[in-house]
Amino acid sequence: MDQLGAIAALGALAQETRLALFRLLVARGPEGLPAGMIADELEVAPSSLSFHLQQLVHAGLIAQRRLGRQLIYSAEYRTMSELLAYLTENCCGRGEVRVPFCDPAETLTEEEKNHGCC
Repeated sequence: MDQLGAIAALGALAQETRLALFRLLVARGPEGLPAGMIADELEVAPSSLSFHLQQLVHAGLIAQRRLGRQLIYSAEYRTMSELLAYLTENCCGRGEVRVPFCDPAETLTEEEKNHGCC
């Protein structure tokens, strides 16, 4: 990730609803959630939620896919990991990145995947 990507991601997360939304999707796992369930969970009006979702999509922090008539949103774990790596690059002056890559689709057991655990 470069500096402009980090600024875009951090800017998108620098708002209470968007930060809560992103954290909800990270916790949910790769299957994500439909927009209606996100609105219910966060107690946000659908029109307001749409704006926040688009800000996170634009920053590359979440993905949107269509499932029938629903839009499903999920966290972009690669972007999250790249942001963490950028922030911790050269940690403690050692010239190394010490952030584990987070990809729950590759590391979760079947039971964890079925329960939305990350």
